Amino acid sequence: MTFDAIGIAGTGLTVHRKWLDALSDNIANLNTAVAPGDEAFRERYVLVEEGSRSPGVYVAGTALGDAEGRLVHQPDHPLADENGYVRMPDIDFGSQMSQLILAQRGYQASAGVVDRARNAYEAALQIGRS
Repeated sequence: MTFDAIGIAGTGLTVHRKWLDALSDNIANLNTAVAPGDEAFRERYVLVEEGSRSPGVYVAGTALGDAEGRLVHQPDHPLADENGYVRMPDIDFGSQMSQLILAQRGYQASAGVVDRARNAYEAALQIGRS
């Protein structure tokens, strides 16, 4: 039972780490401008599914947001077109930061489960030695 808890929490750690990676990539590219005719940076999403053969959650893949982005008037930008527009990602910073907090707390919760299960296993070993 303890090993199951460690394994399941370990899958949660992996999923939350991948989610944190995607969010940090989104935040880092929030202000990445391209020429209006090019594709904007596409927001990264982590797709998660419940394990079918073993308990836990797993990263099923990633999805990308819209490449259209949004046009921003920045006539002094080197990539601006003749009308002064550049294409920026359509990523909401507030939403990304909220998700970052959720992913961080989920990671911390999974790490706490691993620690508690390990402590319970060590206590059971000590009882067995007595």
